[in-house]
Amino acid sequence: MENRYPIDEAVKNYEDVDSWKTIIFLYNSALKEMETKLEILNDEFQHVHKYNPIEHIKTRIKSPESIVKKLKRYGYESTIENMVKYVNDIAGVRLICSFTSDIYRLAEMIGNQSDLKVLSIKDYIKNPKPSGYKSYHMIVSVPIYLSNSVADTKVEIQIRTIAMDFWASLEHKIYYKFEGNAPDYISRDLKECARMTAELDDKMLLLNEAIQKCIEEEASREAGLIEDVVRNLVNIK
Repeated sequence: MENRYPIDEAVKNYEDVDSWKTIIFLYNSALKEMETKLEILNDEFQHVHKYNPIEHIKTRIKSPESIVKKLKRYGYESTIENMVKYVNDIAGVRLICSFTSDIYRLAEMIGNQSDLKVLSIKDYIKNPKPSGYKSYHMIVSVPIYLSNSVADTKVEIQIRTIAMDFWASLEHKIYYKFEGNAPDYISRDLKECARMTAELDDKMLLLNEAIQKCIEEEASREAGLIEDVVRNLVNIK
């Protein structure tokens, strides 16, 4: 039976190693595991359906400064234990898709991975934030197989379209400059841009569905023509 621990317990197995470095090692390992899983799922989808749902995969480890700020905002002391317990997005993966339909398809595929445990889901696509922000967030527990134990490590997964990612990146830069206190007119314009982004996503999805329908109809027509040729050849004989 494998020794399985949450990440804060796994750190205690490395008593002679700096705790911060151990934590970062484990979170980086979790990102590697997730990135490999997602690349395999994308390759499998291409193999079966001749289509890649994932345009880009981005990974990052939250900076120490950001972690400390988040703990202070939550009202907790800056300790390793609080960091692991209360900050769920230290390790982050962002999946960029072409269409909104890809988002839910990928979320289902991730949820079906038997060794992952989905801890929470926040659907900001069906329920956008007041700012207009849209994305699909999952917190999953990833098992990291070490030499003598398994460390369950939390990873936040954000799934969004190219258009959603463009808007979110712009919003982040603007609010970073204003330290979260942007003028009202900027907030209004950003929200209007979010509405336009959603319309673009909807139109692109409809266009893709129309293209797929044309491809299927053309394939069906060609199959019918081949069937007619074969039938005529049989009749000639």
